Parts: sequence; structure tokens; C-alpha cells
Amino acid sequence: MREAILGYLFVKALHIFFVVSWFAGLFYLPRLFVNLALADPGAEYQRLLVMARKLYRFMLPLSLLTVIFGVALWLGYGIGGGWMHAKLALVLLLLGYQWYCGRLYHDFAAGRNRRTHVWFRVFNEIPTFLLLAIILLVVVKPF
Repeated sequence: MREAILGYLFVKALHIFFVVSWFAGLFYLPRLFVNLALADPGAEYQRLLVMARKLYRFMLPLSLLTVIFGVALWLGYGIGGGWMHAKLALVLLLLGYQWYCGRLYHDFAAGRNRRTHVWFRVFNEIPTFLLLAIILLVVVKPF
């Protein structure tokens, strides 16, 4: 029994670790886009592009590990309920947001960005609201 509890807590701790790490990227990558939208072509623009590319590539395994440990909690330990379906829908939105960030990066890299820094400032807030909604679902379990 003790080993099962320790296993559950270990998986839960890893899930939380990867969620926090992934969100660091989800918060910072669009901030780099704000700076890219403001930068003139040149050395600073290229440096920001390299930073964005490296961060995006680093975020991919973090998101994958977040999902793997989340699924392990859900299926392996029976964590769930109606709230879990809503949480999963929000996680899918986050994965779509991350994918779209990749598209935005490629637009910057190809010189095709047509959005302003103001648009990216608003876009940057989306993961904040999704994180709040997910935390409320997990803690309150409203259904």
C-alpha cells in the first residue's frame, strides 16, 4: 500500500514539474514574438529567432512528458470525473496553442509576420487564462 502511494505521489510530482516547465515556455515564447514584432531586421532579430526556435524545440518534449504523466495519473491511478474531460479539452487547446506558436515562429523566420506587437501581447495572455481554468477544475472539481 505504501509503495502504491509513493508511486502515485512520484508520478504526480513529475506531472506537476513538467506542467510548470512547459508553461514557462508557453509564457515566454509569445513574449519573444512581441520582441520580434518590434525588432528591425538585423542581428537582434536573428538572435530572437534563434531563441524562439530553441525554446519551441525544448517545449515539445516538455509538453509530451506533461501529457504522459497526466495520462498515467488519469488511467493508472483512476484520477478523474467530469472535470477531467473539461481539463483534457483545455489541455488540447494548449497543445493547439503550442502548435500555432510553431506556425508563428515559421512566419517570423520566413519574413511573413503581419501581426503587430500589440496582437502578440494579447496572444501572450491566452495560456494564463487556460492555466487558471485548469487549476480551478483540478482543485474545485465542480462536476
